[in-house]
Amino acid sequence: MPRGDGRLSHDLLPGEKGPQDACGVFGVWAPGEEVAKLTYFGLYALQHRGQESAGIAVSNGSQILVFKDMGLVSQVFDETSLGSLTGHIAVGHARYSTTGASVWENAQPTFRATAHGSIALGHNGNLVNTAELAGMVADLPQTPGRTTRVAATNDTDLITALLAGQTAPDGTPLSVEQAAHQVLPKIKGAFSLVYMDEHTLYAARDPQGIRPLVLGRLERGWVVASESAALDICGASFVREIEPGELIAIDEQGLRTSRFAEARPKGCVFEYVYLARPDTDIAGRNVYLSRVEMGRRLAKEAPVDADLVIPTPESGTPAAVGYAEASGIPYGSGLVKNSYVGRTFIQPSQTIRQLGIRLKLNPLKEVIRGKRLVVVDDSIVRGNTQRALVRMLREAGAAEVHVRISSPPVKWPCFFGIDFATRAELIANGMSVEEIGVSLGADSLAYISLDAMVEATTIAKPNLCRACFDGEYPMDLPDPELLGKQLLEVELAGGADAADALRRP
Repeated sequence: MPRGDGRLSHDLLPGEKGPQDACGVFGVWAPGEEVAKLTYFGLYALQHRGQESAGIAVSNGSQILVFKDMGLVSQVFDETSLGSLTGHIAVGHARYSTTGASVWENAQPTFRATAHGSIALGHNGNLVNTAELAGMVADLPQTPGRTTRVAATNDTDLITALLAGQTAPDGTPLSVEQAAHQVLPKIKGAFSLVYMDEHTLYAARDPQGIRPLVLGRLERGWVVASESAALDICGASFVREIEPGELIAIDEQGLRTSRFAEARPKGCVFEYVYLARPDTDIAGRNVYLSRVEMGRRLAKEAPVDADLVIPTPESGTPAAVGYAEASGIPYGSGLVKNSYVGRTFIQPSQTIRQLGIRLKLNPLKEVIRGKRLVVVDDSIVRGNTQRALVRMLREAGAAEVHVRISSPPVKWPCFFGIDFATRAELIANGMSVEEIGVSLGADSLAYISLDAMVEATTIAKPNLCRACFDGEYPMDLPDPELLGKQLLEVELAGGADAADALRRP
């Protein structure tokens, strides 16, 4: 589906795949409020985190109703659908797929019946012990009236099934809250969960806190969301972040908190570089300020004689502002972005497709003609987009094109919620910086150093996951064949023998 919120920094060539965002989750407990509409606007603020499908689940105290479909939040919901979702608790999700295909069956929130009612769950992140969890689900006792077998092909449904199907040693079904303390310690990977039963809203964050999750206060209720920017749009005041390894529950008795694991913070540094909205705060640090500081430090590490600093819209803009400030080179808008091209479902003709990046970006020839340009972007994955951009700027009359990147070279895949290209496709994996610059056709290319990028966040380096840049993953990973995005689809297609092989230690 189109990415559609106008914030995409990588204006991709048709068919090119860049770093895809993690999902967005939102939950609200607010008696007397229109919780479905609050969730709609919360998801609207989180649209940049996932544009493939969207869904909202609502409880009225006696039953949970789920409405979800493929597309952007604004395409999935209208006044009629939102009006049918009445209650006092809601959970919402905007999806980009990192485990399981982009199909309706994998849209979220996922839903499961329990012995006490039902559960609806939204998940931001990606798990690394999916095969192990699939085996645990297969071993759940079969209870009349409750389905535990997994038909959907995503790790979120595995979590939902496990929370719905836990029993005590004597066989007594556990409540959703009791089940969480059994299940959550067994889940490995990145997970920021927002889920509910008929009476209670829950939120949980993995022990590393890889993906963000925040708590907000309404006048008559509570909100949890992937980013603080989503609190602002629905009028909630920021209270605090959900801590790594923390489970919170909100019901008519109030808010209660417990721990299912010791906190071992490893927040994703790429949230600061690209994923999060610039108006979001993570771990007490504003994302926009971090990106501006990355630009300042990049200017000091990689200076160049030039006439104008321009960004690759949109998330290259803060770093370009910082680069211009620190270098003394004027900042300018050398590229005009068509924010609506990404929203069309009409495929371009072959002639238009060959124009590539011009579908989304067009140079301001009067601004850049004869100028020595510094072009600032947040990252390079395959390099196809930057290569086309350099060519376009030269054709528009730029005298020189110097590319500056506000993150280090991306050399390693992410297994925690960012769908980068495979390692073999990452341009920085097989080429030096100088070779990449030549490949792009740039007069020069430079990346910020890892330490300078980390320092710009003001977060201690040991508390950040930097694996896509340095290969140091925050936890042990299983064998490569147990990490694929289509792992569960392979298992279902292969039947019992394939399932047993995947679960085999």
